[in-house]
Amino acid sequence: MASVKQLAHLCIHSRDLDATRSFYVDALGLEPGFDFLKDGRRFGYYLKFGQNTFIEVFEGDPGEVGNINHLAIEVEDMDGVIERVRKAGHTVGDKKLGPDQSWQAWLEDPNGIRIELHEYTSDSSQLSGKPCRLDG
Repeated sequence: MASVKQLAHLCIHSRDLDATRSFYVDALGLEPGFDFLKDGRRFGYYLKFGQNTFIEVFEGDPGEVGNINHLAIEVEDMDGVIERVRKAGHTVGDKKLGPDQSWQAWLEDPNGIRIELHEYTSDSSQLSGKPCRLDG
């Protein structure tokens, strides 16, 4: 049955990846998850925030720093959830496999808050800890 499981992650934009990581890991005690790499350079990472729930941190442009970019909701049966959202009269994008090997689909709530529907696969970086490579 199509269902929402839990919050998958919150995405924040950072002005300083190392300072942000130190705050969440050293000060708050969160555990590092995996890095986002492009051409060998880290531009973001996941921090573990409970079982299969994360904070996703990316380098932010000056106008984005400090903003919550989106929230991701972990679902079971992505196709069923997309169908239910559409039947309720809301627009949702098609399902696609992200570079982290997780299924995703995007929509907005009535307030314009971006929501990523997120379904893990057995190869998802969130479960395997493997880096998510976006090499060009």
